[in-house]
Amino acid sequence: MSQRLPSRLSAPARRGKRSVARLYSTRRSYGSAPRLGYSGYQSLPRSRPRSHLRSGRPPKRRCPSSETDGAAVGVVSWTLAFLRPYRRKAAVIFAFSLLEIGLAALAPWPLKVIVDYVLDGLALPPALAALTPSAIAGSAVAVLVVVVLAGLLIQIANEVTRMIHTQMQVQVAQRVVYTLRAKLLAHLQALPLRHHMLTPTADSVYRLDADAHCVDDLIIGGVFPLTLATLNLGIMFAVLLYVDLTLALLSLVVAPFLYVSLRFYSRTMLDRAERVKALESTLIERAFEVLSSVAAVKSFTRERHELARFSSAGDDTMRARLRLTWQESLFSVVVTAITLAGTALVLIVGGLHVMNGTLTLGSLLVVIAYLAAVYDPISAIAHSTGSLQQAVASARRVRAIFALTPEVLDADDGIDASDIGGHIRFDAVSFSYGEHRNVLDSISFQARPGEMVALVGLTGAGKTTIASLIPRFFEPSSGRVLIDEVDVARYGLRSLREQIALVPQQPVLFTGSIADNIRYGRLDASDAEVEAAARDANLHDFVSRLPLGYESPVHEAGATFSGGERQRIGIARALLKAAPILILDEPTSAVDAISEGAIFDTLRRLRANHTTLVIAHRLSTVRDASRILVLDDGRLIAHGSHDELITTCELYRQMCARLSLGESLDDSSTVDELLRITS
Repeated sequence: MSQRLPSRLSAPARRGKRSVARLYSTRRSYGSAPRLGYSGYQSLPRSRPRSHLRSGRPPKRRCPSSETDGAAVGVVSWTLAFLRPYRRKAAVIFAFSLLEIGLAALAPWPLKVIVDYVLDGLALPPALAALTPSAIAGSAVAVLVVVVLAGLLIQIANEVTRMIHTQMQVQVAQRVVYTLRAKLLAHLQALPLRHHMLTPTADSVYRLDADAHCVDDLIIGGVFPLTLATLNLGIMFAVLLYVDLTLALLSLVVAPFLYVSLRFYSRTMLDRAERVKALESTLIERAFEVLSSVAAVKSFTRERHELARFSSAGDDTMRARLRLTWQESLFSVVVTAITLAGTALVLIVGGLHVMNGTLTLGSLLVVIAYLAAVYDPISAIAHSTGSLQQAVASARRVRAIFALTPEVLDADDGIDASDIGGHIRFDAVSFSYGEHRNVLDSISFQARPGEMVALVGLTGAGKTTIASLIPRFFEPSSGRVLIDEVDVARYGLRSLREQIALVPQQPVLFTGSIADNIRYGRLDASDAEVEAAARDANLHDFVSRLPLGYESPVHEAGATFSGGERQRIGIARALLKAAPILILDEPTSAVDAISEGAIFDTLRRLRANHTTLVIAHRLSTVRDASRILVLDDGRLIAHGSHDELITTCELYRQMCARLSLGESLDDSSTVDELLRITS
C-alpha cells in the first residue's frame, strides 16, 4: 500500500520549524518573534495579545505592582554597585560636596554682618572684632566693603567648587553608563538563543540604550542630590540650632507632611513610569518592525495602515507620559506648598522674636537663607520625581535582563573540543518546545568524518532542529547528542562551537566590507585565504567585477546583494573557518545551478576534511550525499542512498517526483497535489 503524505503539518511541528529557522537568519522582523514556552527558562514578563494586529493599537502591558520600599532600596543599591570601581573619584566628589556645603553655610553670614553691624550699628562680636584690623573696625564703610568682598569671594568659590563637583559627577556617571552598557551587551550575547526568539530585538535595544541611562539618572538626579541634601540638612540644622532653637525645631514641622506626600505619590508614579517605559518600548518595536519590513509594506501599499498603527502607539505613549507629568507636577506643587508653609511659619515666629528683641534681623535672614538651602534640594528632587521613578523603572528592566541565566561558554569542567574528529551520533534524541508534543521523536543516526549526510522531509519535519542541537543552541528533552562518543553537554560551549561551521539559508551579513564578512569565519585570516575561500564558494568572479573588489561595502545586512550572493558569502565564511563539522541549512536555495554545481564540487573535494550535514532541498544535493535521512513529523522513517530510497521509501519517491518538476523538496503547499497524483 502506498505511503500517503500527511495533508497538514502539526501546529507544534510548524512552530518548531519557524522558530529554529529564525536562529540562523537575519533578525529582520523585530516585533514578530513567536511566543514559545520553554521548560526551565524564565523569559521576560511580556504579554503580546494578537488583537492589536487587527486594530492597529499597541497592546496594553500590565505593569507590576508597586515596588516595596525594600525593593526600591535594592534597585538603588544595585545601581550604586556600579560605582565601586570609581570609589576614589566618588570620595573626591564627596569631599567637594562637603566643601560646597561649607561654603553655602558661610554665604548668609556676610548679609547678617551688614544688616546687624553696619546698618543697625550694633557692636561687632568679640570674636569677629578680634579678627578685624582696628582701621577697618572703626569705619562702617570699610566694614561694608570688606564684608561685601568676602561675600563675593565666598560665592565665587562656591560656584567654582560646584562646577568641579558637577563635572566630576557627570564624568563618573558617564563611565558607569558605559560600563553598564558593555556588561549588558555581554550578558545579552551570553543568553540562550531561546531568549532572543522570545524577545523582540527592539526591546533589547531599548533596554541597552534608553534604560541603561537609569544609572546616570539615578546617580546624577537622585543619589548625589540626596546625599548632598542630607549633608546639607545636617549642617544647616546644626547651625539653626545654634542661632535659634525654636526656629530650628519649627523647621522640622514640615517633615511628616513631606514624608506622607512622598510615600503617596511615589508609589503611583512608579507604576506610571513603568507603563511609560513599556509603551515606549512598544513604540520602538513598531518602528523597527516597519522599517525592517519596508519592502513588504510597500508591496502591499500598507503605508497608511502602518502609520496608523504607529500613531496609535504614539498616542498611547503620549497620554501615559502626560499622566506621569501631571502627577509629577501635582507632587511638585504639594511639596512647594509644604515648604512654603514651613518657611512662612518660621518667618512669622522669627519676626515675633525680632520684634521682641530676642533675635536680630540679621540672624532671621540667616535662618531664612538656611531654610532655603534645606528646602531647595527637596523641592528640586520633587520636581524630578517622575524622572527618578522612570529611572527606577528602567533599572528594574535592566535588572530583569541580568537576572536571566546566561550560557556558560567557558565552564571550568568543560572538555576541550579543539582536537575532535567530527564523528556525530544521535542516540534516541527527542526534543520538544516547552509542553508541546515532540518535534523530534527518538532520532538515532551517525555522521562520520568524510561523509555528507543529507536531511530531507516536509516543512516542520525537524531538520533544522537536528542541526541546532549539535552546537547546543537547544538541549534535547531526552537522549544524547555525541561527538567523538562524548556527549556535547560535556564540551566547553565556546570550544565546541569553534569546531562547527554553520551556513544558514539566509546568512547574516554585518556592516563592513565583503572581506570583513568572509573573515568573520576566522578573524586572523590573510587576504589570500579570504580570496581562496571566495573562490571555493564561486564568489570570486562576482567580487572581482565590483569597483572596490573585496573592500566593497556591505550595507543593511547585505540588502544590496542578491540572495545567492549573500549565500555564497556565507559559504565562503564557513569554508574559511575550516571547522571539522560543517552544517549547511539549504545553503544554495537562492544560487543558480551553475554556481551550485561549482560549490558542491568544492564540497566534494573538501569532504575528507569535514563531517558535512546538509539540509537538502534540491535533488542535486540529495544525489551527492553519502547517506540520506528521511524525516516525517519528527521521526526518522528511512535512511540510505538515493538509489536505495527511491525504491524503498514511498515518501522519498513522492518528494523526488515533485523535485523533478522543479519544486522544493519540502514544499508542503504541494502535498494535496501529491496525494492526488499518487492515490
